[in-house]
Amino acid sequence: MKYEEWLGNKDLEYKDDVLYFDNMNTIDIANEYGTPIYVTNEQRLRVQYRKIKNMLDMEYKNNSVHFAVKSNSNLSIIKILNSEGAEFDCSSTGEVYACFKAGVKPSQIIYTGNMFTDKDFEFAVENDVLVNLDSISQLKRLSKAYKDLEKEKGVLSFRINPEFGAGHHSHTITAGKQLKFGILDTQVIEAYSKAKDLGFDRFGIHQHIGSGILNPWDFEKAAEKYLSIVKELTNKLNIKLEFVDFGGGLGIPYRPDEDPLDLSIYRDVIIKKFKELVQNEDIGEPKLIIEPGRYITAESTIILTQINTIKNNTYKMFAGVNAGFNTLIRPTMYGSYHHIISCKINTNDKKLTYDITGPICESGDVLGKERTLPELREGDILAVLDAGAYGFTMSSVYNSRPRPAEILINNGKSYVMRKAEQYDHLMDLQLIPDHLK
Repeated sequence: MKYEEWLGNKDLEYKDDVLYFDNMNTIDIANEYGTPIYVTNEQRLRVQYRKIKNMLDMEYKNNSVHFAVKSNSNLSIIKILNSEGAEFDCSSTGEVYACFKAGVKPSQIIYTGNMFTDKDFEFAVENDVLVNLDSISQLKRLSKAYKDLEKEKGVLSFRINPEFGAGHHSHTITAGKQLKFGILDTQVIEAYSKAKDLGFDRFGIHQHIGSGILNPWDFEKAAEKYLSIVKELTNKLNIKLEFVDFGGGLGIPYRPDEDPLDLSIYRDVIIKKFKELVQNEDIGEPKLIIEPGRYITAESTIILTQINTIKNNTYKMFAGVNAGFNTLIRPTMYGSYHHIISCKINTNDKKLTYDITGPICESGDVLGKERTLPELREGDILAVLDAGAYGFTMSSVYNSRPRPAEILINNGKSYVMRKAEQYDHLMDLQLIPDHLK
């Protein structure tokens, strides 16, 4: 894929050497709102959601796309996707609460936590949210929550660990015998049998193998193992599952030499094999669920950041910017690549190689290593691409640096969807004991 086409797929293009995002001038955005700042393109979110939803609809009508809220929990993002008909995958009660604040109904949520507390169960049961259990040992405590709150038992699901995992980094692979997630195939019959004994009579099933997967064939072995578990479960216990959830993990091309995930292969590996099981076995017609997060939001968002220091230490060049790993931790935490480009190209044809570094007092505060760019100058604005997933949600106030604003652009207009934090926000919840006053 040509570089210009790769950028164009992310709604980015240069006009007269200035970078435009969804036809909006990034320099103007930076000047209006300041930097660093997260800038999200509403239409890109809608396009990505529709792309995945249309693929499902063409193959199997009884389906839903549950957006993985952990990737981006901004209320405006949730509302946009809710308006598209999305449902939601939550990994904490805080994410469930965010969905409620954005107008999402409890029936649209699956709460897939791990290491649940009693308070987690009480919150879910009180609010009629479906719980996707991560361990057999959690069954009795969930059942007790229903009893204590005098609630009728709802649909119950277990997260299955099919052992075949994949992901862009070892920390994002979530299937395998050595990992904390889900129950193994040898435990499935026991888990659902105990659930029936405790009075549960409506069921679903779930798996998730990892995050940021670009090779669709990486899903194949896990899907085959998972579908064999579904078949065995329904046959042995005569359970008609209400849904079969394949989780998320769909990746996006962060590098210019990467092609997008081939959805046609993903369809063949996941959806068609699921359809074959439905057609050939007596398992009913359960809803097919997938849980993309990154695939929907990552390319929707860029970070605009300003260069404050150009440093040549005679060994290498550094471009110091006002966004650090407090703003975007993925490069430091996972070694992740985010493409970085100038918002206004210096046209003197001179190119230099820089480390793009932030202001955090850590040697690991590097957003991009060895990046060759048109000569940079202090005051220039850079764009860090593909920051819409696990960007702001993983940001912090380390070094006591307030988190930046988030803005939304749509049809040539911009809107603040989260104000920039101020210094007072860092102190809001701190209390000084009387003896220190």
